[in-house]
Amino acid sequence: MTLPDSSTTVDDLKQLVRRFVEQRDWQQFHAPKNLSMSLAIEAAELMEHFQWLSVDDSRQLTPNDGNWQAVADELADVVCYALALANEMEIDLSTAVRHKMVRNEQKYPADEFRGKYRSDPQA
Repeated sequence: MTLPDSSTTVDDLKQLVRRFVEQRDWQQFHAPKNLSMSLAIEAAELMEHFQWLSVDDSRQLTPNDGNWQAVADELADVVCYALALANEMEIDLSTAVRHKMVRNEQKYPADEFRGKYRSDPQA
């Protein structure tokens, strides 16, 4: 059954990943170190699909493009490893994201950063 983002909770996805891992007895391999490395590897695989595209070309990918599905699959792998890491470390992702966004808002005030990019907010 396919449910869209609008009707799927983060917990639903965490439980889906947890069941998948448990059914295969993969918990033994899911040390935070291993999961974080796997997450980085999958992120690199995602980047490969954009490596030689221009910024404009990267924005033109559509579901009708074969590369779009490959990107969707790699992004799903990234998210699955992030969820597995959250499961392993008992991190409540909704709380973690909300707390991080508060810090981001303080670090990058909208009135100061709107339409601008600076890697160092103190610069």
